[in-house]
Amino acid sequence: METGKRKERVLKRRQVLILFVLLGVSQAGSKPRQYSVAEEMESGSLVANLLKDLGLDVGELAARGARVVSNVKKMRLQLDGQSGDLLLNEKLDREDLCGRTEPCVLPFQVLLENPLQIFQAELRIRDINDHSPIFLDKEIILKISESITPGTTFLIESAQDLDVGSNGLQNYTISPNIYFHLKLQDSPDGILLPQLVLDKALDREEQPEVRLTLTALDGGAPPRSGTALVCIEVLDINDNAPEFAKLLYEVQVPENSPVGFQVAAVSAKDSDIGTNGEISYAFSQASEDIRKTFLINTKSGELLLTQKLDFESIQTFTINIQATDGGGLSGSCVVFVQVMDLNDNPPELTMSTFIGQIPENLQETIIAVFSVSDPDSGDNGRMVCSIQDDLPFVLKPSVENFYTLVTNTALDRESRAEYNVTITVTDLGTPRLKTEHSITVRVSDVNDNAPTFTQTSYTLYVRENNSPALHIGSVSATDRDSGPNAQVTYSLLPPQDARLPLASLVSVSADHGQLFALRALDHEALQAFEFRVRAADAGSPALSSEALVRVLVLDDNDNAPSVLYPRHNGSAPCTELVPRAAEAGYLVTKVVAVDGDSGQNAWLSYQLLKATEPGLFGVWAHNGEVRTARLLSERDAPRHRLVVLVRDNGEPPRSATATLHVLLVDGFSQPYLPLPEAAPARAQADSLTVSLVVALAAVSSLFLLSVLLFVALRLCARPRAASGPEGHFPGHLVDVSGTGTLSQSYQYEVCLRGGSGTIQFEFPLLNIYEENVAFNFIIKISFYNSLNNTSNFLHF
Repeated sequence: METGKRKERVLKRRQVLILFVLLGVSQAGSKPRQYSVAEEMESGSLVANLLKDLGLDVGELAARGARVVSNVKKMRLQLDGQSGDLLLNEKLDREDLCGRTEPCVLPFQVLLENPLQIFQAELRIRDINDHSPIFLDKEIILKISESITPGTTFLIESAQDLDVGSNGLQNYTISPNIYFHLKLQDSPDGILLPQLVLDKALDREEQPEVRLTLTALDGGAPPRSGTALVCIEVLDINDNAPEFAKLLYEVQVPENSPVGFQVAAVSAKDSDIGTNGEISYAFSQASEDIRKTFLINTKSGELLLTQKLDFESIQTFTINIQATDGGGLSGSCVVFVQVMDLNDNPPELTMSTFIGQIPENLQETIIAVFSVSDPDSGDNGRMVCSIQDDLPFVLKPSVENFYTLVTNTALDRESRAEYNVTITVTDLGTPRLKTEHSITVRVSDVNDNAPTFTQTSYTLYVRENNSPALHIGSVSATDRDSGPNAQVTYSLLPPQDARLPLASLVSVSADHGQLFALRALDHEALQAFEFRVRAADAGSPALSSEALVRVLVLDDNDNAPSVLYPRHNGSAPCTELVPRAAEAGYLVTKVVAVDGDSGQNAWLSYQLLKATEPGLFGVWAHNGEVRTARLLSERDAPRHRLVVLVRDNGEPPRSATATLHVLLVDGFSQPYLPLPEAAPARAQADSLTVSLVVALAAVSSLFLLSVLLFVALRLCARPRAASGPEGHFPGHLVDVSGTGTLSQSYQYEVCLRGGSGTIQFEFPLLNIYEENVAFNFIIKISFYNSLNNTSNFLHF
């Protein structure tokens, strides 16, 4: 767990530093630096201090992320990032690593990550004298004919020493005897061969067997040694030794040859007959690798494989084969086996640095640093690297067999958030072998997208008189980013009209964009308003967008019609005067009403609710005009009370009433008649003025006739005193739109007021407009009655 956390911290640190990783690539030296260490040193032993060679100080080594990398799977070295010491990871055995190869060199690289710099180096493993010479055969049997003359040389089995150089096999000694002395000879491959030289002729009858002790010594300090017993059997005379057809056999064997494959066939001849001419074949001076890999048929001389060859382990074998006849004479030859390389090893890829997640919108970002290797040779070991063509990445070669995977364009997480990259390493052998390594690169989000509303503007409808905190609608915005960069919050912007109390009208849910009415709305006070909502994400810096919201307040029928005329707040009701000579359809008056609502809630209709004499008067339903329904007669009562109902078209409908008093007169000079509600006590006082009124009416009639005659002469036609409505309003309703003004003008107005004994008549008789000259004729008669006196005034 702790190791995983430490690796995670290292990866995070590399994400910041990796942008500069290529700056030091070109500084890597072309010639490897060489270091040496003796084998068998304990793990943790110091190899060398690399600070001077790397040209760094102690603090820079850790800051640049120095570490040791190698193409082999097992790391045998480690670098102390604090001191710069190169240490052993394990105890090294030179013989296990290199066999008899000298020098024994292990290549490695020192990788500096920030900036990237690679140093090629080699570790040479020095041999120590940790192996003694050994003889594979503890007992060496030689059969020598007694006829052999002194001075004859006999090749005997040599010892094996795994050490090399001065620690390898250096000398042989033989126990003291009178028959033989030891002669040493160097072979072409550098192996020291011991030979016995006969000093004295053998006599089988005197001594049939001679036993000697052969000692092999190495050059170590102190030297090590190994012994073998040499048993010499004295034979009868055999004067012909076997002879090979060739002293050197050279063969090439493919490394994929099966077990049992015939590598070569050697042949020797012996001129002797009988047992002295019977030849047997055997290995001579054969190492353990040769004995494990090859088998020779003692009778036929065929050299066979006992295990598969591996070019990457051993490329050549030098095999000494001895042919011995039945008389003890022998001859030897050499078989040189060259292993032919085949493309049997696929390339290997070692990932040094890998960053699995990178932010979008960055260019030239290093994703991975890796090395490739192939143990084959020639074209079989040459490699090419590639990735898919449809990816925004490119492979760049670094130092030998090192590559970097780099982005070649800025990535966009909203287009693609993850890439599966397959690195393919292919060799150039026949057939071609390849290795694929897949990595997943995830693109982390950057706040590069502002929230987007589903609509540029929203229209919401709310009915007036709503309950507070009513949900009236929602706005919605989405953000293509992810995580906090896609978390959208909503807020209201200040209204453009500072007089609009937006904060007390609506609120918005910051998380979900739901809009609420904070208080009851009144259509008559505010029919519509608009504001803007901002959607902002939680990124840094935050991005936002705006949308326009328009709220329309729908009307409810919450206002009853209001009667403007006739007014009810006067000191006495108004009385309309209608001449008895009026024709049917005569305009008596007009009821004027308004409604504070709108739409169909403000469409008003009028109807006659009550009348003193039904059928005498009628009300036009769509404009409230009160007209006579028929011709008046003498039998009709002089006083009439009309109640007009004004109703809107809402659901449910609301209504109001207007009361009209109509007085039928013979002419406008007729004296005022008291209203039905006048007190009986005033009847006597009113009768006293009848005569005066009659006289005044006569004078008024004469004056009126004179005026009418004058007007008739001046005008070609006299306009009617009362005219019907112009145009046609469909239906039975009228939309007053809350203006409170009459739709048509009146030609006259008569109002009678009474109270405290005062009677007043006002006759606006005629208004004439001609050539911008206005003529206004008014007759005003006032009477004042009291208990003791009467005052009468007549005004023209």
